[in-house]
Amino acid sequence: MSLAAVDNTASRDIADAMSRIATAARTAAKDLANAPTAAKNQALGAMARNIRAATDDIIAANAKDLATARANDRPGSFIDRLTLDAGRISAMASGLETIAALADPVGAIETSWDRPNGLKIERVRVPIGVIGIIFESRPNVTADAGALCMKSGNAAILRGGSESFETSAAILDCLQAGLDEAGLNRAAIQMVPTPDRAAVGMMLQGLNGVIDVIVPRGGKSLVGRVQDEARVPVFAHLEGLCHVYVDHSADLDMATAIAVNAKMRRTGICGAAETLLIDASAAERFVTPLTDALIDAHCEVRGDAASQAIDHRIKSATEEDWVTEYLDAIISLKIVDGVDGAIDHIARYGSNHTDSIVADDAETANRFLARVDSAIVLHNASTQFEDGCEFGMGAEIGIATGKLHARGPVALEQLTTFKYMVRGTGQIRP
Repeated sequence: MSLAAVDNTASRDIADAMSRIATAARTAAKDLANAPTAAKNQALGAMARNIRAATDDIIAANAKDLATARANDRPGSFIDRLTLDAGRISAMASGLETIAALADPVGAIETSWDRPNGLKIERVRVPIGVIGIIFESRPNVTADAGALCMKSGNAAILRGGSESFETSAAILDCLQAGLDEAGLNRAAIQMVPTPDRAAVGMMLQGLNGVIDVIVPRGGKSLVGRVQDEARVPVFAHLEGLCHVYVDHSADLDMATAIAVNAKMRRTGICGAAETLLIDASAAERFVTPLTDALIDAHCEVRGDAASQAIDHRIKSATEEDWVTEYLDAIISLKIVDGVDGAIDHIARYGSNHTDSIVADDAETANRFLARVDSAIVLHNASTQFEDGCEFGMGAEIGIATGKLHARGPVALEQLTTFKYMVRGTGQIRP
């Protein structure tokens, strides 16, 4: 058989597999749309128990993925996102239980009103349908995304990266067993069975109208490809260029704790601060102590000429640094002309993701919160709170920086849409 014939056969096999997945997902979505809340919560509880019971198996599968990632010279931030241990697995299971405890958005009446002609109108939350999730190194997305989609009445088609394949498959077994236990369609959560990139292209085309929305979780190249090629709506953010601005009114101890946490708690997540902005009127007071704390935490600091003049340990920053998502123990530092200077810098270089101000002055803080056009803005808190779980949403399927439908953490409510239910008594329009 020629190489071309082999390629064609492989392409047909992938297409057939994706077609089967799509058909099963559409059926499961119809089943889930009207599934009782109790059954969905029963499934989530069973999933959590299964994950805890399978901890050793999941860790063993994860070890295989980690070996592949290291053999491929993946960076430390990638390895961190890929790694699961007993603590992270327990947290994953707890997240499912938290989702079970949340109110079911499906069927919730957002608002209602009566018309003078007697019509009664309600706006009611309903599932979107079939959600496609394409992710790279975070195997916990398998649990979070699958659970959120299922609780919100949607079917999920998951396509993880090749280097998280074994771990994701082990987690999926736990999820589908939970669906079985609750008497729900196990096709409500499926995983693409091949790492072949052709499957991604098929998902981006919508699988012949089956997929209603795509959510990418991964690096800039993945998200960029999805946004460029998708023929269905996308919930995503391209970059996490997050900022912490320290105002002259800030408490220095608080600012130091927030800056170090925002940068160094986990450097590889999209909510990690990449740029520290300091009010020029307080630069002499703040630059050196903040630099001390960051360097003590083993973070490299790159700054503008004004900051370097204050502290010689600061390395020189270039224009590229202001637009670099390091995802590493590196932060850029710039002295700005007060809160308006910070707002202008973020507007020019930011990615509309997450930005924080540290300030005691309420008027200054409110100005920042109102004028910074990001999905998440914080006052006196670390940017690493940009998380659906921290928002009380149980978990998240991702962070969206667009302005339509979903913005910020994408969780249960954001995975539903609405329809109008209109009840009459025989009215006709004149």
